[in-house]
Amino acid sequence: MKIWENYQVDHINRLEPHAHFSTFPTKEKALINENKYTHAFKNLNGLWKFLLVDAPEYSPSKFYEPDFDTGEMADIKVPGNWQVQGYGKMHYSDLWYNFPINPPYVPTENPTGIYKRQFMIDDSFEGKKMILRFCGVDSAFHVWINGHEIGYSKGARNEAEFDITEFVHKESANDLTVRVYQWSDGTYLEDQDMWWLSGIFRDVELLGVPFEGLNDFKVIADLDDEYKNGLLDLSFTFRQEKGQHIEVELRDRSGKMVLSQQITDGQTSFHAEIPNVAHWTAETPELYQLLISVYEGEKLIEVIPQKVGFRNIRLAGDVFLVNGIAIKFKGVNRHDYNPRNGRVVSKEEIEQDIILMKQFNINAIRTSHYPASSYLYELCDEYGMYVIDETDLECHGFELTGKYDWISNDPKWETAYVSRMVRMIERDKNHPSILMWSLGNESAFGTNFVKMTEVAKEMDPTRLVHYEGDFEVEAADIYSTMYTWLEHPTKKPLMKTVIEESKKPHILCEYGHAMGNGPGNLKDYQDLFYAHEKLQGGFIWEWFDHGIESYTETGEKYYRYGGDFGDDPSNKDFCIDGMLMPDRTPSPSLYEYKKVIEPIQTTAIDLKTGEIELLSRFDFQNLQIFDLYYSIFEDETLIEDGTIALPSIPAREKIKMTLPYHLDFIPKPGASYFLHISYQLKATTTYAPKGYELASANFELPIKTAGIEVIPSGSLQVEQSETSLSVTGANFTIAFDTVRGTLLELIRNGQKIIERGPKFTMWRAPISNDMEIIDEMKKEHFLHLEHEIVSSFEWKKTDHSVQVSVQTINSTTNSAWHYKCTYTYTICGSGDILFNLEGIPSGKIDTAPDMLPRLGVTMHVNKEMNQVKYLGRGPRENYADSKEAGYLGVYNSTVEDMFTNYVVPQASGNRMDTRWAAWIDDRGQGLFAANNDGFNFSTSYYEECDLDNAKHTCDLAKRDYVVVNLDYKQNALGSYSCGQWQLEKYRTTFEKFNLSFRLTGFNAKEVGAVALSHEDLTSLF
Repeated sequence: MKIWENYQVDHINRLEPHAHFSTFPTKEKALINENKYTHAFKNLNGLWKFLLVDAPEYSPSKFYEPDFDTGEMADIKVPGNWQVQGYGKMHYSDLWYNFPINPPYVPTENPTGIYKRQFMIDDSFEGKKMILRFCGVDSAFHVWINGHEIGYSKGARNEAEFDITEFVHKESANDLTVRVYQWSDGTYLEDQDMWWLSGIFRDVELLGVPFEGLNDFKVIADLDDEYKNGLLDLSFTFRQEKGQHIEVELRDRSGKMVLSQQITDGQTSFHAEIPNVAHWTAETPELYQLLISVYEGEKLIEVIPQKVGFRNIRLAGDVFLVNGIAIKFKGVNRHDYNPRNGRVVSKEEIEQDIILMKQFNINAIRTSHYPASSYLYELCDEYGMYVIDETDLECHGFELTGKYDWISNDPKWETAYVSRMVRMIERDKNHPSILMWSLGNESAFGTNFVKMTEVAKEMDPTRLVHYEGDFEVEAADIYSTMYTWLEHPTKKPLMKTVIEESKKPHILCEYGHAMGNGPGNLKDYQDLFYAHEKLQGGFIWEWFDHGIESYTETGEKYYRYGGDFGDDPSNKDFCIDGMLMPDRTPSPSLYEYKKVIEPIQTTAIDLKTGEIELLSRFDFQNLQIFDLYYSIFEDETLIEDGTIALPSIPAREKIKMTLPYHLDFIPKPGASYFLHISYQLKATTTYAPKGYELASANFELPIKTAGIEVIPSGSLQVEQSETSLSVTGANFTIAFDTVRGTLLELIRNGQKIIERGPKFTMWRAPISNDMEIIDEMKKEHFLHLEHEIVSSFEWKKTDHSVQVSVQTINSTTNSAWHYKCTYTYTICGSGDILFNLEGIPSGKIDTAPDMLPRLGVTMHVNKEMNQVKYLGRGPRENYADSKEAGYLGVYNSTVEDMFTNYVVPQASGNRMDTRWAAWIDDRGQGLFAANNDGFNFSTSYYEECDLDNAKHTCDLAKRDYVVVNLDYKQNALGSYSCGQWQLEKYRTTFEKFNLSFRLTGFNAKEVGAVALSHEDLTSLF
């Protein structure tokens, strides 16, 4: 049997797993804790020689020998995935194995990468045990040093170490050869939702460590039952037993020594109680510095630094507690990912991730679906982030075989399963940020998971065990589900069942599929989490879009996804599902999530007097870390502001307070007044500067004044031909096509403002979360193929206006249901157009779709009018089920910025509760649209068909006009790409509607948009 197909062989000569730590010659260097200052260290990253062959058997003869001619080999970067460096084939799939399922066998054509490099060692390695560490290699590999086979390992996202001491030359160059197999029996356990990427993708390191030093140590930093004193338990194993003894020192954050203890010869464990310790939580990541010094007699052998956080994790009925509190996970699932380098990520990138998460109120990470780089856990300890550490194990492709538990329930595979979990626990066991060990993902359930749980509990009884695939919660401590529905049309939704029946704590290990424009319903989930103690939060899928950075022939950057490389089968753009776009731009959904999980919930009690209520959503932290900054706006003008230092408000408590603003001014007729509250950090933290906003609130103040009554006047001339109608006033002309019933254009002062008037539409370009219903929308209801049939076109002239009425039938191809629509235009002598559209459901109503993408109109506006000002929800896009971060106010933007440039083009940019919007060119000429009852609007340079047809951003070509959508209602987003579809209360349905608004051409040098909004023309509607 080929060794890369022998699932009974977990490794050859790989060292036993242990905690990831560094060893230093002195305490001073240990406190610096950089690799440069260790006993001996050599990073072997860089350019290696590389050869890719079609199968291991095609490897050149004696390729592992030092004198092998590398002249024909290419250069490749390590760490790196060979596919993103131009070798082999890029392939993305969420589910399928890329070969026949016949475990443990893999394809004969098994792309194999041969890596070679040379290295020298210096005097620092003299007298040291030399360990070669591979931090991540996909999928399995052999290692040779100077022609000697050192060993073999698999388990792609686990560290592998080999003792190479006896094979290393001290005085001359050493030859290192690694042969990596793309497919191995381990691949059956590595079918995660991500790009199939191979090679040495994490650091390669040469360590020189004392023979007499520690091989491993374990830290348990717990709390007593009163959550007051710290319980410190240490255990040690030596590489060689030679009568060493240990000195333990523990210092708090200020550097104060809280423990100094000599551990006598032969003692391998130690217990101490530390009074009144500071607790570690994600909100208060209090860390102590532990130094473990190893002596042989009086000789200092090594010093090992380790950060320690005291916290307690336990089950209590149907909740789990951290330091006695049933916390809420406000989490994300995170892959290691970089759009240029694949699965290669640096410590700096990981730190950027965690800082950004903290700035967006995220407090938890699930390492989907494998252990992350060791850097992540150090940073989570330091910054404060709860972690579910997940085993490198997923067998998703078996789901479609009818025998999902094919190998999960086969005891012969037990070693392969258990080994991966043991290696994860041993490496990461000393990190306080880790609350749970996860057994893997989407691999059914069976005897091997039962065994994994037993071993995990034996190794570490202080943490909880998680596994979503344990549907009956036979072994896991937590009832974990994915994409759990809040409502369902035909059966009781699982979330309701969990609330009513579950006897164990519940988390959503995946929910809120952040694919493209979405997800919706985040507030609905969070409200449930807060309402039920047993619902302890969840993890959004996922953090990062997995797009591959690419360039067109003209140098335009865009991102490719599954199927763009000829990869088949592929789940296409299913990898573009993050809250962070590939260029690290936060998506609108990340701002929505930040708002939904913010630490302060603000309720207005009496806005006339400034009385509000603050509810802390922290589990531990006091709200006195914030200043409250309030500001009052008259439309867009700041008229009053102030800052208040928040008093002591314990976690989960609420208080009432009064803001010292004054509303005794004379309000301006027709103006709108808004109160904005911003909760800002009083002091700089590790993740954000002083003044950074973590929570906010927005209210419209109860100040209502009538607008300035305006009675439009002016003479109008009307000209009619067989197919057109023209209405002319003092400085404008409006033209209609009487056959199609369409407003053709509005010309003001010789400049065309409207290039095509309002036209009813039910269609918006599909969003990623529509993926499961696109066929229904397009192939059953043909919603993208709209028809408007004009029944009548009539007009009449009054003293100061012309009224145009158009009756239409609006429907789609082959549909027996339709809208009877009435367009009414009242054209005033001033040039104002008062527009009304009424739609009445008609025809075979029972054949209409349950849900419509939108009900509204679309228009074309002069492309020069690219400046946008509006009063509505902003500043980013918002929808019925994703509007918490959309605050009412006056915003200034551009047509360009109103469009969200998703990797896969789709509908975007909607703004709800809009009262008015204006498009203005650089000379002040503009178009104004208003309706005090509110409407939805969006604007871009693209028609819906452009967005629908484009596969990438580079496929989009701007129209030579601005597209304006003014909607009565826009459908919600949902999360139906994976999860809950649009909730009933947020849906746009086949319903009666009436959409009215004022359209006015204007010149901002005569009157601004804000001033226009103060005018009252309601008597004319």
